[in-house]
Amino acid sequence: MQTTTRTAQRNATEGSAGQVGVHHVSKAFGATQAMVNVTLSVEPGEFVAIVGPSGCGKSTLLSAIAGLIEPDSGEVLLDGVPATNRLGRVALMPQRDALLPWRTVLDNAVLGAEIHGETRDAARQRARALLPRFGLEGFGEHYPSALSGGMRQRAAFLRTVLTDRDVLLLDEPFGALDALTRRSMQEWLLDLWDELGRTILMVTHDVEEALLLSDRVAVMTARPGTIKLVERVQLPRPRRAEMAAEPTLVRQKAELLAALKDEVSLTGEPGGRR
Repeated sequence: MQTTTRTAQRNATEGSAGQVGVHHVSKAFGATQAMVNVTLSVEPGEFVAIVGPSGCGKSTLLSAIAGLIEPDSGEVLLDGVPATNRLGRVALMPQRDALLPWRTVLDNAVLGAEIHGETRDAARQRARALLPRFGLEGFGEHYPSALSGGMRQRAAFLRTVLTDRDVLLLDEPFGALDALTRRSMQEWLLDLWDELGRTILMVTHDVEEALLLSDRVAVMTARPGTIKLVERVQLPRPRRAEMAAEPTLVRQKAELLAALKDEVSLTGEPGGRR
């Protein structure tokens, strides 16, 4: 269960460098400007969610933090220090589970740890001990084709956790799941986050999910994306799915949706002005 023992971490100043920081970061792909002048920080142990219209640069931002791409301008900081060599310093869970079909659940889970130099036997021992906590007990020797959508996501998250990185970047981890599985996974992630003590920066299209899970929600503008506003979530912890009906969440959800509606209008997406 989550407690208030981490309140001091979550109340750290918004303008500090944080454990993860991006300062005035911009990135273009050819003639397409994906994001421009993005500034955001995430404190140690904090859970921050990013929402924004499709194509606004959310995934690009995570890729830049992870070191998969380099920004055209601005800088990425890790632990308050400009980080030019970032590959492997944070863990990134992509939108799809990306499980290798020829590897068992256990061998998929240890892939990241192996890449970082851990022996397969040692990594498998750690992974096997965590299977029950990840709802995968008895499935370690199964192949991904035998798993449900929720189980595949838990296996992918176990792979991310086993890299032993303090910062986890989650790119719409539950976007492909049905509503009931998604809600169950949200509550599971809340408990696991508190247990592991990791810092999480998560991209989602679901405003309610962002509010239920995170300490702060950052809203990005339409492309070229930048940070439009950062809202601190007013719900107390521990969080549970029933809180979605609380007046505080309903009010904050309406405010964030209003901010997003203006941005969706600019993209020409259905329901917006063209």
